[in-house]
Amino acid sequence: QVQLVESGGGLVQAGGSLRLSCVASRPTFSRLTMGWFRQAPGKERELAATITWVDGRTFYRGSVTGRFTISRDVAKNTVYLQMDSLKPEDTAIYYCASSPKFSTLAVDYDYWGQGTQVTVSS
Repeated sequence: QVQLVESGGGLVQAGGSLRLSCVASRPTFSRLTMGWFRQAPGKERELAATITWVDGRTFYRGSVTGRFTISRDVAKNTVYLQMDSLKPEDTAIYYCASSPKFSTLAVDYDYWGQGTQVTVSS
């Protein structure tokens, strides 16, 4: 069992920045990929970005490319999501998730955090 705890959400004006953190409860060498997903009211959960633990390979959805940066600190079992140039459409609950696969599909992620709210005002 892996527990994931997110932090760093909040309210920010359009154009601002936030940094989300996700701490895993134990070393994650058996978990190949970490992902940040988001879910806006009335919409389906969607992928924002993923990163592999072993070598830090990243993947971003098109709408966040160039604005969001995912990174990891293996020693701290922590994954970060730096979000810059935020837009109102980035408003959502952001979830950290862990997968035993190299995957960008939500169905392949079996451990999830509780989520942290990000609200971007116009």
